[in-house]
This record gives sequence, structure tokens and C-alpha cells, in this order.
Amino acid sequence: MTSLLRFGVGGAAALWVGYAWGAHLLTAAAIRRGPSGARSIALTFDDGPDPRWTPRVAELLAARGVRATFFLVGQRAEASPSSVRALVDAGHEVASHGWSHRSLWLCGPRRTADEVLRAQDHLTELSGAAPRLFRPPWGMVNAALFGVLRGAGLRCVLWSIQPEGLRPRPPGAQAEHVLARAHPGAIVDLHDAEGVAGAPERLATALPAMIDGLHDRGYALTTVTDLLENGHGHPTRA
Repeated sequence: MTSLLRFGVGGAAALWVGYAWGAHLLTAAAIRRGPSGARSIALTFDDGPDPRWTPRVAELLAARGVRATFFLVGQRAEASPSSVRALVDAGHEVASHGWSHRSLWLCGPRRTADEVLRAQDHLTELSGAAPRLFRPPWGMVNAALFGVLRGAGLRCVLWSIQPEGLRPRPPGAQAEHVLARAHPGAIVDLHDAEGVAGAPERLATALPAMIDGLHDRGYALTTVTDLLENGHGHPTRA
């Protein structure tokens, strides 16, 4: 009995290693940047909507004539439907960040499908259009995800620039990080709600200098879908 249990645990561990390694290989199928032929960049915002910080970020974008892509968590969108509608009315793109922000490395195939499809249903209802893009929480995928995304008509989008991840970074350093690494077709990963404590406040402080610096360098700022499909944005500045 003991040896059988040991085999069972070992077999489960081997299965999980294979599952995670397959997921690692599959990240090659994710989109990390857009075309490099034009000086365009997509700003993206994760983890919202936050009833305090998402409207503030939207105000900062509106003041500079910028449209962006918001990867929304389904549960948070359900709790703040007016924030979703305000983003749509402002011309921003609503995309999916899953239902509960659970790492997909901790999800089997059934939970993975639920995280994607439940968020897709709610975001479609709240925004009036089906999201076309999905970003996995923490950028972590699994071997079941891409089949679910294909069935839902979603593309997996990661990023090529991330000024703040799991470790907090001061606002000035965030702006400097983005400006130093800016490149045509860049997808910038920002956070308008808390995954890391204080992230949206730091982002709101960094955002004006970030946007102004990108404009000064001749970059147009646009949504991810516009970047991928058209390779360009509309360089406006208030």
C-alpha cells in the first residue's frame, strides 16, 4: 500500500511537471508585441476595474487623447459595471484577465475553462461586445488554456515591457523604465488595480510622464487590437 501511494504521488508529480513544461513551451504562441514597422505602442492595464483608480487612469488618458486596452477581472467587473461602461464610452478596449485572477498554473482543464469562459460571458454582457483578447494572470499559462482560447475566439496577449511586476517600483523609475525600453510595436503592461499593494497609485503618478515621454519620442499610443491589425495609432496630445 505504501509503495502504491508513493507511485501515485510520484506519478502525479511527473504529470504536473509535464503539464507545466508544456505550458512553458506554449507561451511561444502568446503575443508579446505588435508590428515593428511603425512607431506605435499599446498601453495596457491589468487587474481592474477598481472603482477609485480605473476612473482616475481613464481621466489621465483622456487628458492626453490616448486610447488603451484594459484587461479586466470578471469578478471585479461584475462588482463595478459602471466602470466597464465608462471605459467603453471613452473608446478604450475591454479585454479579459480571467474571472478571479487565479494563477492558471493552479488550475486544471475544467477550472481553466471556467476562468476564461465565465469572464468572457460577463464582460460581453457588461461591455456590449465580446472581448477578443485574454491575458493570463501573472502571465502564467497551462497546457489547457490555448484550446479554450481558440474555442472562445480569444488571442493570448502578454507584453514586451513591464515597469512593475511583483516588486514595487517608484513612479519615476517606472516612467524611466518604459521610456528606456520603448520600441515600435511595444505592449506595455501596467496595473490600474491592486495585485501588488499600492500599484495603482504608483501607476497614476507615473502615467503622465510616461505618456508625454512616449509622445515626445514620436510614438503613437493605441489599443492592442489596433496595434496588431493596423500597426499604427493616432498620435494626439492635448
